[in-house]
Amino acid sequence: MLYGAKCSKCGLTQLPNATCKACGAVLEAPSEAPRRASPRAPSSAASRAFPKPPPRAFSNAPSQVSPRAPSEMTLDIPLEDPRQVPSGAPSDGQTSRRAKNCSQCGKVYFEDELIQFGDALVCGQCKPLFVQKLREGVTVAGEMVYAGFWIRFGAKFIDGIILGVVGFALGFFVSFIVRHTVAVAVLENILSFALSVAYATYFIGTYSATPGKMACGLKVVRPDGEKISYARACGRFFAEFVSSITLTIGYIMAAFDEEKRALHDRICDTRVVKA
Repeated sequence: MLYGAKCSKCGLTQLPNATCKACGAVLEAPSEAPRRASPRAPSSAASRAFPKPPPRAFSNAPSQVSPRAPSEMTLDIPLEDPRQVPSGAPSDGQTSRRAKNCSQCGKVYFEDELIQFGDALVCGQCKPLFVQKLREGVTVAGEMVYAGFWIRFGAKFIDGIILGVVGFALGFFVSFIVRHTVAVAVLENILSFALSVAYATYFIGTYSATPGKMACGLKVVRPDGEKISYARACGRFFAEFVSSITLTIGYIMAAFDEEKRALHDRICDTRVVKA
């Protein structure tokens, strides 16, 4: 880069190594070109106050990110086991709370969870309907006590004796009218079947119990304690065939069910209770 030379006589700045055009004096080139001032280096105190971060090494390998903590905290709270004995229970392992059935729906609740209306114990779900029945003057049933297997077996045995005696009398009467042996056998079977259907349908639909159940103090009702219709009583009779063809396992189920229901009781949604 070229710099101009200033004439010492006239003060005109011109190219160096030349003669001044104004006064004719010889111009000489400056010995050294002017230098720019270098920027001031930062003081040691400033470098100590603001340290530079160390250089980071970059690589093509994927970085490992630490797993983020879950946004919600889950608490493992053990559920209450109804079989556990409360801390304030007697030392013999038996709780003081007694389980009873709702007189309307038949479900099992603790006694302190039921509402007592006279002799009836009602759960919270059945309370509005129960109160409505009381306002309408409907007679409501008290607590239902389900009949066990053996007392139901005794009632069935009594009904079998009654049907056997009546069937024998009808067969004896038919044998005097019809002389053909095969016709007598067929007619006796038809009359015996019709008698069984009419026997169960009429007595259960009318009195909620057959004579055998009446003798044992039992009756057949709906889960809410109401009487069953004639159609349901007839359907219950035919549902007993299902309990029979299962090697009578359908009857034995009543010994292990919570509500003492046999298979035909489950099919027709009925309960056998003590009257």
